[in-house]
Amino acid sequence: MPDILADPHTWASLLTLTVLEIVLGIDNIIFISIMAGRLPPERQARGRQVGLALALVTRLGLLASIAWISTLTNPLFTVGEFDVSIRDLVLIVGGLFLLAKGTTEIHHNLEGEDEEAGGKGTATFTSVVIQIMMLDIVFSLDSVITAVGMAQHLEVMMAAVIIAVGVMLFASGPVSRFVNDHPTVKMLALSFLLLVGVALIADGLHFHIPKGYLYFAIAFSILVESLNLLANRRRRRKRGLAGRPAGSPRAAG
Repeated sequence: MPDILADPHTWASLLTLTVLEIVLGIDNIIFISIMAGRLPPERQARGRQVGLALALVTRLGLLASIAWISTLTNPLFTVGEFDVSIRDLVLIVGGLFLLAKGTTEIHHNLEGEDEEAGGKGTATFTSVVIQIMMLDIVFSLDSVITAVGMAQHLEVMMAAVIIAVGVMLFASGPVSRFVNDHPTVKMLALSFLLLVGVALIADGLHFHIPKGYLYFAIAFSILVESLNLLANRRRRRKRGLAGRPAGSPRAAG
């Protein structure tokens, strides 16, 4: 172990892998935030914590069975000339679940069914945790395979996963509040889930979509929405100043 810590390549791979794990976990944070938002307000933080704890346990468990991970890409059966592996099945099922869940959430938000049911808190804690756990498996599989391909030491992989999940746990609260406080951002986040779902299905069918394209589309959408939020805030500020009496200090200043 001291020899590993003295190797600069170890620290370089740890830093690189940690950053990649955080980037790959962004869609996980969004999904957990949206699902936890359907819990009663007093249980939302607990839901996020349990979801991320499950993600950590799942990823560490997968890393501990590297020999089994390496077999996930082996053909399980063949349909014509198409080889189907366990990884392919997990990605396709996970992608279909994301498409179904994203579409359902968009329907609830646009049709106003949450308000008719009494607002937030329409889901049970157990159902939310089960759905988070199902998607954790899909997201964990992708990130763990990336970790196995980039690092040589199990300790480095586990350390990167623990650090990444810690960062996600710290960021999940602010991200969840921001998403739930801005309906347009929540709708954009749900569209990201649809995009990721399509990418997972394509990957499971051996049609690889470069991750850079997905990240560019997501980053560009976030930039446009950020400009919209800034413009909307500026308009509200101007309306507030225009509504003040002419002799008030703010209007005069």
